[in-house]
Amino acid sequence: MTGDTDEDAIPRTGERSGGTSPYVLSRGAVALFAVAGGTAVANVYFAQPLLVTMGRELAMSPALVGSVVTLTHIGYGLGLLLLVPLGDVTDRRRLIVIQLLLLAAALTAVAAARTPAALLAGTAAVGLLAVVTQTLVVFAASLAPPDRRGRVVGLVTGGVVIGILLARTVSGLMADLAGWRSVYAASAAVIALLALVLHRALPRHGDVTTPAPRYGRLLRSTVTLFATERLLRLRALFGLLIFAAFSTLWSVVALPLSEAPYSLSHTAIGAFGLIGAAGALAATVAGRLNDRGLSHRTTGAGLALLAVSWLPLAFTRSSLWALVVGVIVLDLAVQAVHVTNQSLIYALHPRAGGRLIGGYMLFYAIGSAAGAIASTALYAAAGWGAVCALGAGISCLALLLWALTRHSVPGPAGSLAGSASGGAAGPAG
Repeated sequence: MTGDTDEDAIPRTGERSGGTSPYVLSRGAVALFAVAGGTAVANVYFAQPLLVTMGRELAMSPALVGSVVTLTHIGYGLGLLLLVPLGDVTDRRRLIVIQLLLLAAALTAVAAARTPAALLAGTAAVGLLAVVTQTLVVFAASLAPPDRRGRVVGLVTGGVVIGILLARTVSGLMADLAGWRSVYAASAAVIALLALVLHRALPRHGDVTTPAPRYGRLLRSTVTLFATERLLRLRALFGLLIFAAFSTLWSVVALPLSEAPYSLSHTAIGAFGLIGAAGALAATVAGRLNDRGLSHRTTGAGLALLAVSWLPLAFTRSSLWALVVGVIVLDLAVQAVHVTNQSLIYALHPRAGGRLIGGYMLFYAIGSAAGAIASTALYAAAGWGAVCALGAGISCLALLLWALTRHSVPGPAGSLAGSASGGAAGPAG
């Protein structure tokens, strides 16, 4: 492909701006990426156990207070589309630090909100800026050598998984101890501290001497990537389906647990989310397997486990142990496929990593929203058994898609070779 491209504005992966010495990504740096990513994304989920308290204090109707979660996720989706691609044409360290400081400001605004309008605006801003998590994933991947990239992506994604799982538990406990505003105030302080630490610890990553493409052209190039890369389209579709299945479970599982015969408390129900921490282990293992060229097998095994997980989940009403087994298997499966997806699509064009990961995660958001809407409506109409049938159907559809396409899409070796030899010549903007 000839002509000026968006990726010409980006330095080679793993190089500091203005230098030729590669940055060595230490274990401590990977851990810092994981902690920062998990802490940032947790802010998207803090509000879920706090809605009743928020609504009561600010005199909001149930429908209006429910829009807190909706606006947060809308903001997150917009951030994936509008902010994450900026990492491809600017110094990622500076972009991350600025976003974290703005996120801290938005969290402070939520903590100080005295009107429904202020609360809604603040939570939408929190969602928009929390996409710094994806920029952190892309940055970590760009700094890792190709033979360790999957492992690094897996470790950072594991941190993100733990952040998501701990968010509801932490926010509920803090709200009980010091009120719901303390959750956002404390998070603002932690995020501001992380901004300072990352500013000192991370390398610059962007060539300021190369003129960046116009913003509109940068966004259009994301569409071009989807139009030209079949592997990206397929992996985005896998992402949509696995997170639709994931959301099908987690959007409604609290309902049967809160009803007879269990009638569990909110704290006990929240503890089931911690079981999903096993997904963090799967993320690390999947990354290592991807580095060994086993991405297609990992995907197939993950999707098969996802389909199987709904068998024990179907017996949730008669056995909590069945729920535990089902949750562990489902979360392991989802995170294994998710890490494999990210590792493969990043390798297509490393210098367009922000656009690739941001576009992929947009499909994740669509799948999560669709699963939540469908499962809550189905539970109200037909109960838990119908929800499990829906989840199993989505999972089997993903497995069938893998079976039909596994021999027709380039594997990881082809993708990595392409990134090494021609990855610098990305799609025309």
